[in-house]
Amino acid sequence: MGTLPARKDIPPWVKVPEDLKDPEVFQVQTRLLEAIFGPQGSGIPTFEKVSKAMLELNVLESSDLTEVVVYGSYLYKLRSRWMLQSLAEWHRQRQERAVEQDVGMGPCSEIPENLNLRTLGWGSPRNKP
Repeated sequence: MGTLPARKDIPPWVKVPEDLKDPEVFQVQTRLLEAIFGPQGSGIPTFEKVSKAMLELNVLESSDLTEVVVYGSYLYKLRSRWMLQSLAEWHRQRQERAVEQDVGMGPCSEIPENLNLRTLGWGSPRNKP
């Protein structure tokens, strides 16, 4: 996701210091976070507002993972983690399907000989009055 600006402001829904004490920390693939938030993280403020939590993203240099740190009240942290993991899983499946479709689609000449329009029920002769 590139470099994100350092956090300068704490959203009003995060209570200082109690909500900053025990953050929820987990890792997500960077490409999935880019799909969720956009390449520059432009969707992060909206996600924070909806989830009533504060996010901090740290790209790990040694892998394709990003560490996600979620601050907020206990329930908001858990809900934010669940939402992010659900969105990441949805985007992962979507990207896998796109790859499968690209790999699995070939020219029409690759259709097996025993599968033609007649076996599918298409192209059968019509009864003419």
